[in-house]
Amino acid sequence: MTETVPKITIKELRARHKMTQEQFAKSVGTTAQTVSAWEKNQLSISPKNMVAICNKYHIQSSDLYGI
Repeated sequence: MTETVPKITIKELRARHKMTQEQFAKSVGTTAQTVSAWEKNQLSISPKNMVAICNKYHIQSSDLYGI
């Protein structure tokens, strides 16, 4: 079984936009703790948050999921 590798991670997306976890969290309607958990792969991104991220940053969910 092959592992899927994202084209961009949340951390890379944040860095590209020069944002802190707090700033990124506010931009998509969540908390910095949630963003931290996403970056550490401790929590999956919910469909609601995925839509918010994709719409705000003009990316596709497949970019984050590595599909």
